[in-house]
This record gives sequence, C-alpha cells and structure tokens, in this order.
Amino acid sequence: MKFSEFEFNENIQKGIESAGFENCMPVQEQTFRTIMDNKDVFAQSQTGTGKTAAFLISIFQLLTEDKHFKGQKALIICPTRELVVQIEKEAKILGQHMDFRIGSFYGGVGYNEQERILEEGCDILIGTPGRLIDFSKSGKIRFSEMGILVIDEADRLFDMGFLPDLRKILSKMPAADVRRTMLFSATLNAKVGNLAWEYMNEPGEIVIEPEQVTVEAITQELYHVSTDEKMSLLLGILKRDNPETAIVFANTKHVTYEVAKRLEHNGYHAKCLMGDLPQKKRLKIVEEAKAGKTPFLVATDVAARGLHINDLAMVVNYDVPTDAESYVHRIGRTARAGKTGKAVTLACEKFVYGLPAIEKLTGQKIPVSWAEEDLMAEDKSEGMRFHFDKRAGAPGDYQGRRDGRGRQGGNRGGQNRKYSGGNKRPLDARAARVQNAVMAVSGSMDSVEEELRKGQRSSGGGNRKKKSGYKGQRATDNRSRNRSEHRAPASLPMERVSSKNSIEDRLAYYKAKYGEDFQADEKTLKADKTGAGKSSGSSRKGGSGKKGGSGKNKNKIYQGGKKSGYTGNKQGGKSGAGSKPAGQKKSAPKANAVPRKEAPRKEAPKAAPKKKGLLSRLFGK
Repeated sequence: MKFSEFEFNENIQKGIESAGFENCMPVQEQTFRTIMDNKDVFAQSQTGTGKTAAFLISIFQLLTEDKHFKGQKALIICPTRELVVQIEKEAKILGQHMDFRIGSFYGGVGYNEQERILEEGCDILIGTPGRLIDFSKSGKIRFSEMGILVIDEADRLFDMGFLPDLRKILSKMPAADVRRTMLFSATLNAKVGNLAWEYMNEPGEIVIEPEQVTVEAITQELYHVSTDEKMSLLLGILKRDNPETAIVFANTKHVTYEVAKRLEHNGYHAKCLMGDLPQKKRLKIVEEAKAGKTPFLVATDVAARGLHINDLAMVVNYDVPTDAESYVHRIGRTARAGKTGKAVTLACEKFVYGLPAIEKLTGQKIPVSWAEEDLMAEDKSEGMRFHFDKRAGAPGDYQGRRDGRGRQGGNRGGQNRKYSGGNKRPLDARAARVQNAVMAVSGSMDSVEEELRKGQRSSGGGNRKKKSGYKGQRATDNRSRNRSEHRAPASLPMERVSSKNSIEDRLAYYKAKYGEDFQADEKTLKADKTGAGKSSGSSRKGGSGKKGGSGKNKNKIYQGGKKSGYTGNKQGGKSGAGSKPAGQKKSAPKANAVPRKEAPRKEAPKAAPKKKGLLSRLFGK
C-alpha cells in the first residue's frame, strides 16, 4: 500500500515525498490504521522495519488533524542517545514542511543547549528517561502537558533498568483514556505486556515476525574458526567481498578497540564505537560513518539499536552475541527499508554456544561456509598488543609495540611514570577489591600509613591499644575511645581472683583487665604487707571501716579513692558476718555502726590518692 492512499495532511505528504518514501511497510500500514481507529498501538516490530516513520507520521497527523490533540505536545522515550539523535533527524526530515518544534534531550552533554530549546518552546520531545526526569524535577518539562506518548524499544529500556523511571514518568502524565500511547518492542515479553495492560487503553496489537527481517532480505554466512584465526579470516572476507561500508560487532569494549586498531594497521580506515567514549566523540564517529568518511565501524551492542547508515553493505559478528535478540538487531543494520545486505558471523570456541538460541529465534539454520586456507589473509598487526584503558576517559594503547609494554627509550631504568592516557595497566580485580576495602575503612592509604607510624612511635609500656591489637589506630569519637579503654583483653593472667590470691596477683589481674592506670589504695597495700590482705572481705570491712566487700562487688575494693567500690549495706553486713576473725564478738558489727559513718571523713585525706582510679571515675561520686 502506498502512503498517498492515506488521507494525511498535505504538509505530511510533502515530507514523506522529501524523505523518498513511496510504499508503506507492514508495520507502518497497520500502525496508521490503528491510529485512525482511535486506538493505542502495541506493536512487536524488529529494527529496520520502518517503525520510526510509522509513529512519527502518526504523531504529525494527530497534532494537525485531531481536535483532541491540537495544541498538545508529544513525548518519545528511547533507551540510548544514538537512537534519540536518529529519531530527531528523521522527524525533522518528515516534518520539514510543518511548524512543529522538535528537540532531543539526553545525558552525556551539557544542559545549556537543551534548556534553551525548552525555553523557546518544544512541541515534540525526544529523550532518554534520565535526562527527561532531570528536567521534570527542575520544572522545565511538565509531563502533564504530553497528550501523545511513544515508548520505543521498550524491551531494551527494561534490560537497561529504566522500568522505575518509566513508571515515574507515566504516573505524571494524563490518564490513559485521554492520552494516545504507542509502544514498540522487539519482543512482547511479560514485562512489556504488564506495562501495556497497566498504562494503555485497550491497544490494538501489531505483530511483525522477526523471520521477515532476518531471512528474506539478508544473506547470512557462518564460519567456525578458532579465536587465534578470527582476525586473519576477517581480513580475508573483507578482501574477498570488498564492501564499501561495514560494521563489525564485538561483545566487549576491549575486543572492539583491539579489532579497530588491527584493521587500521592493515590499511582499513576504521574507528571503534562503545559506551565508554564521551558522548560528543560518539556522535562525531556516528556522523562520520553516515557521511561515508569512516567506512568501517567496530562497535559493541550499544550501536546495534538506533544506528541507521544508508546502504550499509555488510555486518560482521566478530563475536557471536550471547543474547539471541542482539543478533537480530545487529544484522538489522543492513538490508533496511526493503534493501538487501549481507551478514557474516565468526563462531569461535568461546561464543559458539550462543548459536542454538539464535537459530531458534530466527527459525532457520544459519548457512555454514568453510574457511579455506586461501581465505585467510596476512595480519600485519600480529604480535602487537592493544589495550583500552577505561580510566583514561579515551582509548589508549601501547603504540602497537610488539613487546606490549609501550615504554619509551628513556624510561627503561625503572623510574616511576606518571599516568598518561593508557600506558599504565589498571589494577586487577583482586587488587582493586583489597584497595577498596582499605579505603572504606581508613579513608585513604595516606591515613593508614600515618596511623601505623603513630603506633610505632607510641610507648610500649602504657600503650594498651597496641597490646590489645589496635596498633595505635585512633578512635573515631569519645564513645568508641571509652569502649576501647575499658574493653578487657582476649586472655587474662587468671580466670578469676579472690581473697586467697596475693595482692600482687590481684593487682596484676585488674591492671590487665582495666589498664595500667588501675591503682589500689595505700592502706590496702599496707594491710596486705602485715597479713591482713589474706583475710576475707568482712575483715577488711571491719578493719578499715570504709569498704564493703561482700557479694559480687567484693573484688572491687582495691580501687583508689575513699568512696570507690561498693559501700557496705545490710546484705554486705550479713555476708561478711560469717567470715569474721576468731575471737571477735558477734555484737561487733552493731557497735561499729556509728564509726562506720565517721571513719571515711577522718581518714579520707590520707587514703585518697592524688589521681582517681578507673573504677572511681566510673562508679564513684
């Protein structure tokens, strides 16, 4: 069916003719009919089927001809920056004869230019979820003004973790029954179906089978080859087919960079495209590829969606994709808009296990070709090592040196080099984890070294922190410092002390338990020398009239200070009465009741040391 058969606005028809479109593709025809029936669109459509033009023309028609949507705005949400830029360019081509203001909004670039577009007014907004939400928070974008919503590559948005952002945007938009929604996805999985059921109003379902994309229009070849021979086979295929333009896909950014550099060393003008590159540089590489200035592009899957290069002759899967759907999106870069193309896949021992899922999805076996000896070409970069350093912010290599070290002649003496754009290897995974753990605890390696030096300079005799394993590490606050001072060591000289132990043993025990600043009062030391120290807790109480020594607290009487420890009470008197020295009258405790209150006041100046002990500071008044 032709575009002219639909009753589009005359300015839309002019834009279609300017774009060179004549016959509708299946997804376009079904989308137009569904929109004209005043229904939402829920479509399964692979890349390269013309779905971008389908929803753009539908938006233009609704904004110009439908009374309900005149004066409203349209929002298109995409997963990647490249896809946003591609849709914006196609929208400007199709809408060049209309007065709609079109703007793109994505991260990786500054806000100023995008804010200027919003200030001047924008009718059709195309963006990634993150940047759209940023502008919504600042009040520069109001989702409530959007009467039309398009979600492109919905499954890809879910894979990239944008589902919470999508829900946040949809919750601020007009209700589903007053909004026109179009959702396009390569697969109609459960997540996509749930989103459609929750946020769409009885949509019309469109299904374009992937076999129509991968089988009919694209010539496919599969080579089984070892990893070591893949580069030679790639060079042989390029030499045999001599394509004007080609995209080579790899599974990792490191292989992507390496393949691009090896192609350059073998005389092919190639550049790499990956997510780690700055956004401006990525856009520049894409523009050069579309203009034909860069005929060979080596890319990761970040470029598999939204990258439209006219008349792309060949797609090479240097690595078999681990996701079957990625295979469809990769080879969909060629044979676009009804044209033909070629896709070559190199299956090595590392990624060959992804083939069954691909063949199940496409519904056919990929034809196998044999890599004959004469197909292998000489690799001039053989023996060279190339390394992409993520920390450099841009690709860096070892300058193609065959030793792989990239050292200059004047730097062979083992001197430390400052970091310069990729000549320094990054830490391996284990070393990075250890360093991160140290940083999390200490803050920086410098602070760790400083604390270790402090621990070495501190005195050994009174440094309990060093003895208990802290090694001079500074406490974070007063509470943690107090806990560390009062914490008992892992093992003590004895498990328990009593009055049967000598004063030296008991003093050593409490010093080990509470620290070297623990002190016993002078009178207790004198009493121990005369033999009184070996008596029970009640005899000490009766003799000094100051300390209570019964129950659980009888071992605390050796702390300096007149009121430290447990002062006797009725329970203490009873527990001490059963252990009085022989010959003492039973009425002695009652007779001593009055002196017990006066004795501390008389002898306090003599018994109190100049410095209070630890227990006195904790429990004393």
